Amino acid sequence: MTSFPLSRRLAAEALGTALLVATVVGSGIMADRLTSDTALALLANTLSTSAILVALIIVLGPISGAHFNPAVSLVFTIRRELTAMSALSYIIVQILGGITGTILAHAMFEQPLLQVSTTIRSGGAQWLSEVIAAFGLVFIILTGLRFRSGAVSWLVGLYITAAYWFTASTSFANPAVAIARSLTNSFAGIRPVDLPGFIVAEILGALLALMLAQWLLMDVRNLRPLPEKEPMP
Repeated sequence: MTSFPLSRRLAAEALGTALLVATVVGSGIMADRLTSDTALALLANTLSTSAILVALIIVLGPISGAHFNPAVSLVFTIRRELTAMSALSYIIVQILGGITGTILAHAMFEQPLLQVSTTIRSGGAQWLSEVIAAFGLVFIILTGLRFRSGAVSWLVGLYITAAYWFTASTSFANPAVAIARSLTNSFAGIRPVDLPGFIVAEILGALLALMLAQWLLMDVRNLRPLPEKEPMP
């Protein structure tokens, strides 16, 4: 596979995160305008998000790995598949790309470009939901890469579809997306004051998934060679 220069990988991460957030926020605004049924609005938001994830991972994955998520980049840094400096650059452009996506969504719907969300997302249930959401996402990625690398885009899309509905937080599972969503006072928003709890929970979930996946898959990074047997006398 072609190894792309860092500048192109960063462009792919910024573009992917921007389009992901524009979809999350934009579909939330559209759904809120078209229906007063919260369940129907969430369904529309879910399907749009899952669909764009599949498309973005397929087309941008070969360039940058299609992380679009600081928690995922952290995991691949720990796995020594990404250098610390590259990871820092990934995270910066992911956050900037996410904020750009929010601005673009607002512009498309003729709303103030930057807003402050007032949607309350706090408390133990929300934080536990984000631990589970990020855990599941990272675990699906790592095991998918091991056994069905060509299907990772679909696995991620299907997992997010499910996680939107089985988690109380509607599965943010992504610190960059959470930051971007704090800047929209729409269906998809989160109060800035609630961000630290979400981000900590997402990173914790990702790290737990990494530990379990490395043990379960007998990751060679964690295995030491067995000592050689003593020769027979």
